[in-house]
Amino acid sequence: MRSHLKFFPLLAVALAMPAARAEAPAQRVATLAPHLAELVCAVGGCARLVAVSRLSNYPASVASLPQLGDAWSVNLEAVLAQRPDLVIAWTDGTPPDQVARLQKLGLRVVWLQANTLDSIGAALGTVGGWLGTQTAAASAANDYRQRLAGLRAQHRDEPAIRAVYQIETSPAYTISAASPISEVMSLCGGVNVFAALPTISAAIGQEAMLAAAPDVVLYGREESAVAMRAYWARLGSAPVAKAGNLYAIDPDLLGRASPRMLDGVVAVCAAFDQARSRLAEVRRRSPDQSPKLGAAAH
Repeated sequence: MRSHLKFFPLLAVALAMPAARAEAPAQRVATLAPHLAELVCAVGGCARLVAVSRLSNYPASVASLPQLGDAWSVNLEAVLAQRPDLVIAWTDGTPPDQVARLQKLGLRVVWLQANTLDSIGAALGTVGGWLGTQTAAASAANDYRQRLAGLRAQHRDEPAIRAVYQIETSPAYTISAASPISEVMSLCGGVNVFAALPTISAAIGQEAMLAAAPDVVLYGREESAVAMRAYWARLGSAPVAKAGNLYAIDPDLLGRASPRMLDGVVAVCAAFDQARSRLAEVRRRSPDQSPKLGAAAH
């Protein structure tokens, strides 16, 4: 009974909202994942954002907007309170049942998927169409595609390097080829040693990690560098441990499908370049002269 009573205030607010015409450019936009806010801003729509999801922090102006929950749990009351005429949901994150409830309450909700480097350019055009900022969107998409093409050309012939993107240490998790992060590593010449995992991410035991023999490990800056060094110190025979090739990367640049992901590409490629140099140095040295494990972690 209480659940029905809780629904009535939501319905009353929804009925009081003016009906949005699907063909009209959106003026009050709510986004349900951080990268969606970034895409809106990239096509000239930052001023139209009225609410965003938790952890939305780029550009800096969106951090002060009302928050609607996180990418996996939407606060329906908070959404309705902002009276959006467009809500953008994340295909790979927003729960479909919550989107259905928003639609039942009369809100215009659209899905957006961007899970590859190439799809980000298309997503910019799609968002620009919803906002009526097609000119700005076309320019942003063109700039993005040109920069992506330049990075691909620059790193096309990089020597292969065996790589892992590690999440946590107890246990350690990593990603498969299904993750956009794996695509970034590949662009930079990285070979994801766990590309064949059956799921997008999975826990990996120490024996499997050691057997995979990675040359370089990337991890998000929110992780503990001390814990990462300690983890690999226990696996001292791995190439990454011998070379000290542990590199912290801003996770927002790799985990958010927006134009800033190309900044993540630059960071990963730079880390791989340094890792290759350190591996070459190790091969020239005797074991007791190898670089210390903590030297490259930052």
